Amino acid sequence: MVTPFDDNGAVDFAALGKLVHHVSDGGVDYLVALGTTAETPTLNFDEKNGIIACVRQNNKRSLPLVVGVGGNDTQHVIDDMSRLDLAGAAAVLSVTPYYNRPSQRGLYEHFKAIAAAAPAPVLLYNVPSRTGVNMTADTTLRLAHEVKNICGIKEACGTINQMAYLLKGRPRGFVVLSGDDAMTLPLLSIGGDGVISVLSNAFPAPFTQMVSAFHRGDIAGAAALQMRLLEVTDALFEEGNPVGIETALAALGMIQNVVHLPLVKGSDALLSKFRRLTEENRLF
Repeated sequence: MVTPFDDNGAVDFAALGKLVHHVSDGGVDYLVALGTTAETPTLNFDEKNGIIACVRQNNKRSLPLVVGVGGNDTQHVIDDMSRLDLAGAAAVLSVTPYYNRPSQRGLYEHFKAIAAAAPAPVLLYNVPSRTGVNMTADTTLRLAHEVKNICGIKEACGTINQMAYLLKGRPRGFVVLSGDDAMTLPLLSIGGDGVISVLSNAFPAPFTQMVSAFHRGDIAGAAALQMRLLEVTDALFEEGNPVGIETALAALGMIQNVVHLPLVKGSDALLSKFRRLTEENRLF
């Protein structure tokens, strides 16, 4: 989930509560707070714990809650886990270290240390387009087989081939989730388990309907929904993420079109595009 802000740049907890209800009513299976889409590098600890508390308070369906805790300093990530209120979290989502570009051995040791300290199972998150380093399938599978407290991965490597190697070699119970909305259906088709979705902040119902259609064997129906979502999915990244999804939510009147620097809010042209695509594709 995104972090909504008010006109002064403070966390808009009222809008966040409404967003929790919106995605829950839209049929999502679990909630992710403080992921990379939530602008977490710009939040202090009071804000982060306030967000966790707000999500819990508004989680009327008692959906599993995943909390993002990542960074490029292993000890800081461990310290952050001890400072955040992670009681009852279903999992901790932790992104590969960015900028310092560790080796595969470094990635292994980083996540091994985090898993040893984590109060909940750890979901790995591989997104090389944003971090500058790709965690290979071999490294992920080594962690999956050797580190007990690692339960799965949000994989946004961008190639279905790497995902296929994960599915081929994973141990029982290790989940492989898409980190890219557009790759969800292809991943499901080869045995993937689901997705941590950006698009579902704004349009949870059609997206979850697509996944449900696939699981009940309605492949044509799932493909048709994928096509309805195609243009809006691409539009999410025209001005970067999470700017795109926050602009989409602003176009729906759910949040203010406000982000924290160094991001800048979505353009008026993008706002208009989301309004048009929402109407044309009957998404809301």
